[in-house]
Amino acid sequence: MTATPSRLFIVCLLGALSVISPFAIDMYLPVFPQLAHDFSVPGTMISLTLSSYFIGMALGQVFYGPLLDRYGRKKPLFAGLGLFIISSAGCAMAPTIESLVVLRFIQGLGGCAAAVASLAMVRDFFPVNESAKILSLMFLFIAVSPLCAPSIGGMVMIYIGWRFVFFIMAAIVAAVVALIWFLLPESHAPDPSIELKFGPIVAEYVAILKHPKFATYAFAGAFSFAGLFTYVAGSPIIFMENFHMSAQAYSGVFAIIAVGFIGCSQFNGLLLRRMNSETLFIRVLTIQAIIGVVFLVGTYNGWYGLVATMVLFFIFLACAGITYPNAAAIALAPFSKNAGSASALLGFLQLGVGAVISTGISMSHSHESFPIIAILGVTVSIAYAILLLGRKRTHDCMVMA
Repeated sequence: MTATPSRLFIVCLLGALSVISPFAIDMYLPVFPQLAHDFSVPGTMISLTLSSYFIGMALGQVFYGPLLDRYGRKKPLFAGLGLFIISSAGCAMAPTIESLVVLRFIQGLGGCAAAVASLAMVRDFFPVNESAKILSLMFLFIAVSPLCAPSIGGMVMIYIGWRFVFFIMAAIVAAVVALIWFLLPESHAPDPSIELKFGPIVAEYVAILKHPKFATYAFAGAFSFAGLFTYVAGSPIIFMENFHMSAQAYSGVFAIIAVGFIGCSQFNGLLLRRMNSETLFIRVLTIQAIIGVVFLVGTYNGWYGLVATMVLFFIFLACAGITYPNAAAIALAPFSKNAGSASALLGFLQLGVGAVISTGISMSHSHESFPIIAILGVTVSIAYAILLLGRKRTHDCMVMA
């Protein structure tokens, strides 16, 4: 009988899972100009390889959720990560930009298994009232991605070529698969009562979505978190095209701004000692909405240079570092038996919003900062409106009950 690993060890393994897709996204951002040169296409066309990954992740979530509940966590996880490894090798050998876009979509389909499984296993291994703290700890691993992945990708491009970026992704995920296979116990027994037919799956998702608390915090959290997707998709345009930064300088700026997001995700644990997740989410989302409007108005009027743009991005994403884990914890709290499906739907909403935004940036062919900053301001305003309306609806339901 395998001994149960320590809490810290489980957090580390779940953190390794959660970092797979961030690494797959961040590691190749600095090679955008080289990809555009090698494939002889505009930079905005290269952004489609990012959008297709987001779309694959978003769509894959809705399929993995029921599978994780029906067959346990590990079998569907290994199937998804196997697909990720194979498609990563395909990306490394892609002959055209069109094939790379398709392969990145498939890579996203595989990689999203790690995102869904890690969220569901937090719910499996830890009590509900610790979920936000555990998710914040997992951000220490996600921190490795924006701090290190762009620099690694830039160095790989310089010394051995951009194609090896994808081979390295495949090797990293293979190592994670080995660790999970041998060291992490199955956290959820297979449940044959979970239906895998289309009708019951849809009915399950509709039932989850009808829960007022899930709907409010999943949607508000998704639009708050959308700022990160906007930043990832638009930052190469803002910093490398508009501010004429090199790939190396851009990697440094990306890491600096990421510190705000990561640092606040850790500070979140301290804040939770003084207030609950709902109160913290409301207060920080309010700050984020104000920053989004200030950023939008100032960019429209041409008030901000490089430093001001970096500072505003830093604060905006720092807020997202707090809103994300609290929104996820609140949304998933009502679910236990169907935690896999609830985690999948939560991820689908978050990534679906991100996929639409990043695709819009790619298809706009815009080389200006304002449309990107406008998306930040609009999405966080939508998040705040959803929160206000959702809390009113929840309160009305409680009064009627």
